[in-house]
Amino acid sequence: MVAEVKVDPALYPFEGNAFDVGGLDLHYLDEGEGDAVVMVHGNPTWSFYYRELIQELRLDHRVVVPDHIGCGRSDKPGDDRYPYTLARRVEDLTALLDHLALRDVTLVVHDWGGMIGMAWAVRHAERVKRLIILNTAAFPKPATKKMPWSLTLAREWSLGTLLVRGFNAFSRGATRAATTHRLPRRVRDAYCAPYDSWANRIATLRFVQDIPLSPADPAWAVVAETEAGLAQFVDTPTLICWGEQDFVFDHHFLAVWQQHLPHAEVERYADAGHYVLEDARDAILPRVRRFLADHPLER
Repeated sequence: MVAEVKVDPALYPFEGNAFDVGGLDLHYLDEGEGDAVVMVHGNPTWSFYYRELIQELRLDHRVVVPDHIGCGRSDKPGDDRYPYTLARRVEDLTALLDHLALRDVTLVVHDWGGMIGMAWAVRHAERVKRLIILNTAAFPKPATKKMPWSLTLAREWSLGTLLVRGFNAFSRGATRAATTHRLPRRVRDAYCAPYDSWANRIATLRFVQDIPLSPADPAWAVVAETEAGLAQFVDTPTLICWGEQDFVFDHHFLAVWQQHLPHAEVERYADAGHYVLEDARDAILPRVRRFLADHPLER
């Protein structure tokens, strides 16, 4: 049974599903029929982030959108029941997509969803037919990029733990810092709704603590493997939609994507932040439509 999250159904009008991963319920949406589109969210968002893209594409696609364990309507166990590592996230996604027997996938990734989704993709390249990339990474932090102080605070300091788990500072703060346009109150509240207690905010902290900065960090090996496998997609139709006001995934990250995927179609949104789908939805939804039409799947 999926967890209850109080969200206005007018904003999130979907029926959820539960999939067992190691005795835990992973919530996912499975909407529409047709070619498969898999959307992988990051931190501190959940499947709510993709709500409008889901409604657009479910008209003629099968859209699958999981909530990572600890996020959205999925279970939120303690550290004694779940490791909260990148490697386990990739295992969870693999298990779900294998269970659903998805092939010929269009993969959409954002934030941590880039590392999770692309780690799956490099191991199953034959199943990936198109890529849509939204302010994310699938490689280590570029040497030219300085670690934002807010992430360092949450990753390294006990004060950061208190702010993230005690005051929901990461989720609540992102609803303002990750956009250039002020979100309506009900949208901000919906982003934060799954993270309503110290216990339920564990994933928002563990994601930050798992950011790999050196080979000594647990996630580094997965990141290195993923970057090494990106060459498999050099000719895969790829659309990059990039908010240029993102203070984390900025032009340093975009440049690395373009090095790995030089044929990608790139759309830059000068007045959009990290939550690029919020700031630039009116431009991105038709652009995604055009991209899918321009690159039909071979039968």
